[in-house]
Amino acid sequence: MSYILEQLNLEKSYIVSLRREFHQQPELSLKEFRTAERIEEELDQFGIAHSRVGETGVLGILRGEGKGESVIVLRADMDALPIQETNRVSYCSQIDGVMHACGHDAHVACLLGAARLLAANRNAFGGEVRLIFQPAEEIGQGAKPFLEAGVLEGARRVFGLHTAPDIPSGQVGLKPGLNNAAVDHFKIVIRGKAAHVSTPQLGIDALYIASHIVVALQALVTRCTSPVEPVIIGVGRLEAGTTYNALAETAVLEGTTRTISQESREQMQKLVTDTVQNIAGIYGGSGEIQWTDFASALINDPLVCQEAAEVVKRIWGDGRVSADRKLSLGGDNFAEYILHTPGAYAYLGTGNPKKPNTLNAAHNGNFDIDEDALTLGAGLYAGYVLRPE
Repeated sequence: MSYILEQLNLEKSYIVSLRREFHQQPELSLKEFRTAERIEEELDQFGIAHSRVGETGVLGILRGEGKGESVIVLRADMDALPIQETNRVSYCSQIDGVMHACGHDAHVACLLGAARLLAANRNAFGGEVRLIFQPAEEIGQGAKPFLEAGVLEGARRVFGLHTAPDIPSGQVGLKPGLNNAAVDHFKIVIRGKAAHVSTPQLGIDALYIASHIVVALQALVTRCTSPVEPVIIGVGRLEAGTTYNALAETAVLEGTTRTISQESREQMQKLVTDTVQNIAGIYGGSGEIQWTDFASALINDPLVCQEAAEVVKRIWGDGRVSADRKLSLGGDNFAEYILHTPGAYAYLGTGNPKKPNTLNAAHNGNFDIDEDALTLGAGLYAGYVLRPE
């Protein structure tokens, strides 16, 4: 597999230019129309057949001409975030209020780089490679349409990666077992009755009820869950009222839960729902809650981690892979693919102290990556397909 490294070095400028192009033209979840078109244009150049999954998802199909009949699925997400970029770089986002602040531009560039390399080396592998360019990961969507389209039918392995500023550039995190928490989204609507603040007895204050709910939800974690099992309940939005001197008639809260077991996931949904309804009822109002499943817990298959680690070793040598990355309560719906097919999600180190912004956490206006890591990402995708079985 030594020839892969040589070819990747030749492809580096191509992969970097793609990443910068996508970074300059970010698109929000389910609106990745230009991104999808550019992916299709590149796949056409490689002679890779493709089709749309939903409005903006792209599925590429590449048949090998060598020995073997394995089906390998590679996945990259492609949506950006509603964040204003504050970096001062030549490839800064050109879309006001929208930014690739989570590395999805890099994921797409790496997978396209791998697709280009694989297309040029069809005789080096057999079977089929399915390339998933998935929209809407940031809002917990995008994976389900691919699953419903049967993209994992007959697949032996599924593999993906994500940038990681907490891992040094040139290193890869491949941890067997639990890596990321399950993520659920909730939206709460509190209904009360408007009245002047001077006559509170004539109304029902939805804002007051909502405030009690926010505080009570935090108590669920400290008093109703095991202190040795991580659980998060976060409320990120609360909107209520229309003027300073009236009781709010309605209040809307949005938030998320993060859990690491199906038992605690179900328990938290019941506890949160009961808390909302009971507190609203105490003060004469009503509470409705809507749950949305964003992602299951992400649990890497140990054998697939071992296989991917061997790819890194064969191409780049020893000392590049870490298997002890700390558990993250962030989520990723790549987890849904692993539920169906043995797979692994690798964390691609992109942090470089010589480039300070590459050390910033994701979802930050100053987020950036060390682009020297892109060839490692592309090589990991391609190398997993080309590795001897």
